[in-house]
Amino acid sequence: MTERTRLSSAASRVFVVVAVSVAALVAVLAGLLVLDAQRAARTEAEEVTRAVASSLAAMPEVAESLSGAGASDRLQPVAEEVMAGANVDFVTIMTPDGVRVTHRDPAEIGRPYIGTIPADAVIVTEEFTGTLGPSVRTIVPIDAPSGDLVGWVSVGVTVGSIASDIVPRLPFILAIALAVLTAGLIGAMLARRTTRLVAGDLPAGSIRDAVASYESVRTLGEALRAQTHEHGNRMHTAVSLLELGRTREAIEILTETSRQSQALVDQVAARRDGDPTVGALLLGKAAQARERGVDWTADIDPAAPRSILSPVDAVSVVGNLIDNALDAAAAGDAPRWVRVTFAPTDDGMLRIEVADSGGGVAEELRERIFEHGFSTKPADADGRGVGLALVRSIVQSTGGGIRFSQPPTTFAATLPARRP
Repeated sequence: MTERTRLSSAASRVFVVVAVSVAALVAVLAGLLVLDAQRAARTEAEEVTRAVASSLAAMPEVAESLSGAGASDRLQPVAEEVMAGANVDFVTIMTPDGVRVTHRDPAEIGRPYIGTIPADAVIVTEEFTGTLGPSVRTIVPIDAPSGDLVGWVSVGVTVGSIASDIVPRLPFILAIALAVLTAGLIGAMLARRTTRLVAGDLPAGSIRDAVASYESVRTLGEALRAQTHEHGNRMHTAVSLLELGRTREAIEILTETSRQSQALVDQVAARRDGDPTVGALLLGKAAQARERGVDWTADIDPAAPRSILSPVDAVSVVGNLIDNALDAAAAGDAPRWVRVTFAPTDDGMLRIEVADSGGGVAEELRERIFEHGFSTKPADADGRGVGLALVRSIVQSTGGGIRFSQPPTTFAATLPARRP
């Protein structure tokens, strides 16, 4: 097996898909953790500024200093001590009209406060751009013992400081991301190993072809078995009638058998570009329908083109659709019937339509009927959940489409026509 084949195998594709999916998931997870860290750091900054500002505003000496002369000389050392101990970027104490009494930059003392000063004596937390740049700040009113407003205190942390607080958390985020990525890659390798045990180094297309081949052989075999069984029964009956000397009845049975088969053969042969494999399948399925007590109708337009499908894929598509229809019709109430139509579309494509008299598909299940592994049949039914998923895969791979409608239950596949 060449290295190129290994790289394009289904197992390698499974590994790549799982690994890429895990990597994308890890990237999203890491982004969410960083955003959560930013949110937590901002919330912490809001809580710290609120607590520090409220504590300063409640100190009696702060209100007394604002009421007397030389407030800046007494309060600037207090503000600097708080900034160093509480790990905040600025503490600005100001008069009721917003004139700074303290500031990180002493040159700014005596200038107006840059930020929101509430109209009422309430606490306000905001993000504002001041002399130190964007910052999260909380402003708290300072009341005298008499209850009068004597000033404001604003405590803030710059956005840059909040961002730097995230840096110590990055190793933890990176560790989580690497752990998830490692687990995902191990899972991808296990998935590749499991797939290789089942499919070897076969490409994905070959696996689908193998499934299609199996489905084709199965459905064609069932059709031929039914046809052989039907002809065998009629031949045994005819031989018995001949032995009894009832020649006319024997001839009628053999003639009827020939006439029914010939009618379908004539329809298939009348097509301008018929597929003999599909024709043989239809003959067998007609016998299978009669065997199961289902009325069979095949309407094949002579102008219907041949699809671009290979014989194997064509048998898979037509055979699976007819098998589902026969199962549904046989399980339903009388009259039981299946109708198969081959016709050209207005744009020169082939339309294959299979309808049946079965009970249909429940409303809540219609979106799932083409999913791999889903089936409305009993759990022990052969090929459970494979047929319709395979049909859709084959049809869509040609650029065609398949549509489901009811009542009656109808599957219509549109396929590109083979060029002459």
